[in-house]
Amino acid sequence: MIIYLCLNCEAEHDIHCLYPGSGYVNYCPVCGSDRIQRLKEVFVDSRKVLYSGGKNDECYTPAEGVMPILEYIPKGKIVWCPFDTEKSNFVKLIDNCIFSHIDNGQDFYTYEPPNWDMLISNPPYTNKRKIFERALSFGKPFAMLMSNTWLNDAAPKQLFYEKDLQLLMFDKRIKYSNNGIIQNKITFSSSYYCYNFLPKQIIMAKL
Repeated sequence: MIIYLCLNCEAEHDIHCLYPGSGYVNYCPVCGSDRIQRLKEVFVDSRKVLYSGGKNDECYTPAEGVMPILEYIPKGKIVWCPFDTEKSNFVKLIDNCIFSHIDNGQDFYTYEPPNWDMLISNPPYTNKRKIFERALSFGKPFAMLMSNTWLNDAAPKQLFYEKDLQLLMFDKRIKYSNNGIIQNKITFSSSYYCYNFLPKQIIMAKL
């Protein structure tokens, strides 16, 4: 991870995830200046990056949250679920599915199965930008559940600037579970953020 220094306001920040040649100029998120200077490189433990203990990171998707995406999986395609174990409803309900998890030594930032066609999962909600960067780097279709509040962030606008973001949205909030307990007071709504996955850009579905 690269840390940059703004020569205008002297703020330090991480803007390493902007794609070279994407049309975006590196800028300071504090003052907006483009007077940016590379300051230092920080090596991070990807395990800590992916699982940093965010309060929504341990939310597990119920079957009703998986069912709506199934109809958009072409027959015969191999689906990789990179944040899942055999207990995941994605793994249980998706045919021709392979799965991996960092607890099994399969780090999403470095691990990739040898043969797969599309990616589906409910990733950790912290460090969303890094996760979507990695997903886009494969150049393959994906669908990942994410909070709708992320649409207010600059990250999806920058990451999908030259790619079509597709959304599978729902009529109500998904009731995730935590440690086997269904959370009836979910404070956020979710959608599948997709790339090259859906037949049109926005689809509304009922849970």
